[in-house]
Amino acid sequence: MAEPAGHVPDADRPGDQTSGSPTTGDGVPVTEPSTRQFGVGGPREVDTTLSFNEEFQAQLAALEGGVSTDERDAVSALPSGSALLVVRRGPNIGARFLLDSDVTVAGRHPEAGIFLDDVTVSRKHAEFRRQGTTFSVRDLGSLNGTYFDGVRIDEALLSDGAEVQVGKFRLTFYASRVDLAHLALG
Repeated sequence: MAEPAGHVPDADRPGDQTSGSPTTGDGVPVTEPSTRQFGVGGPREVDTTLSFNEEFQAQLAALEGGVSTDERDAVSALPSGSALLVVRRGPNIGARFLLDSDVTVAGRHPEAGIFLDDVTVSRKHAEFRRQGTTFSVRDLGSLNGTYFDGVRIDEALLSDGAEVQVGKFRLTFYASRVDLAHLALG
């Protein structure tokens, strides 16, 4: 008996394989993402999940961000309404400056809250301002300018991990973790 025109025999229909394997509309077998590897003896399952303890994760994060364990501890201990600047480049690498007042001046003047002793820094170069739990930096008409994440600015709102350049000093800004948590909770 002849098959009607356009009839496709059961064995040739997409998705109707007797093996039970799913196929696409054009009959190509569908393979799900897996960790199967093929080698001697056929396919085998391989677990590719890696687990790290908290200490290792903290060490890795410190390496990636260039933050030492002491610096990480200092940042973690910051109370609400304060922040920390860490010198990453310049004559006193690793120096830390606490921002815990409404205005902190950075410059070459001996009475500056952040004393940066180098000829590339003006006597009163820049000021860090606190409003509530946010901080900003403002250039005070310095000769060499103040830079925020590589861009010369007059004033900029600081974000956690931002880089501020004053003369040849590059400082990384770290906000209080308490304040960041409050921001994250909205």
